[in-house]
Amino acid sequence: MLADGVVLVIDIVNHPNSEEGRWVRKGKPAAILDFAKLPVSRNSGAHCLKKGIMNKLLKEFLLEVDEANWTVNSSATDYPADWIIAPHSHSKHQLLYAIEGVMVVHSALSQWTVPPSRGIWMPSGHVHSVRCVGPIKMRSVYVRPDGMAQLPNETRAVSISALLSELIKASVEITAPYAVDSREDRIMKLILDELAILPVLPLHLPQPQDPRIQTICTVLQRDPADGSTLADWSARLGLDEKTIQRLFHKETGMTFGQWRQQSRLLLALERIAVGEKIIDVAGALGYDSPSAFTTMFKKQFGKTPSNFFK
Repeated sequence: MLADGVVLVIDIVNHPNSEEGRWVRKGKPAAILDFAKLPVSRNSGAHCLKKGIMNKLLKEFLLEVDEANWTVNSSATDYPADWIIAPHSHSKHQLLYAIEGVMVVHSALSQWTVPPSRGIWMPSGHVHSVRCVGPIKMRSVYVRPDGMAQLPNETRAVSISALLSELIKASVEITAPYAVDSREDRIMKLILDELAILPVLPLHLPQPQDPRIQTICTVLQRDPADGSTLADWSARLGLDEKTIQRLFHKETGMTFGQWRQQSRLLLALERIAVGEKIIDVAGALGYDSPSAFTTMFKKQFGKTPSNFFK
């Protein structure tokens, strides 16, 4: 389901003051976009989008996905840099997977930064939005909730194996209905098997609801190099340092220092993905040296920044 009052082409934000059919990117004036830059569906079949043609409202696309009777299906769409997919939900589970580009996925209480070869598992009914960091080639898998009982019931960032990646790419070319025990049927069933064992990744940044902690987090995300200590924030907010720590743990499950570190590292993923140099990223995020940044990055993600996207 799409959030009330939002009308848009697949993954294209509709300006609130524009007429239906006039589409804008976030932050752009109300105007009809260059058709060559619109998202392009790579799906085959009668409902595919042809390059450069606005074909289907997101509401219609979601309705089609939700009402379809198949157990599992997939879609493929390419998006330009900085595209915003407005808040919406599905009656089916969804695996969002970008074979190229980085996604930042938001829900009410959390955000996930998702590089290539990783994905987001989004259970049915969970409202989410997506920001594209650089151009994105997105592949989605949709699963009916009664299709398999062992699937996760919470949103999580996950690792996509080489096997699952190839299965998803193959599934994009499959059109339902297909015969039982056919090649198409076996591909889809194997996708279900792989979805049940997706490894969870530490790409999650909880978002607090307490307005005092929100103030701190907003500043840290806008200025990741901000080195303010707990004592500094205590003076600014008129809160005891222990109270700030207690609220951080209650709201996010992390300490103040852990949250800031995770926020910086996830922002680093975005910057590296669009080609920024590691030395520049380290300085912009407040690290004393590139080596200090690399050490912390590898400790959290298991790979150095230079190897993470390979």
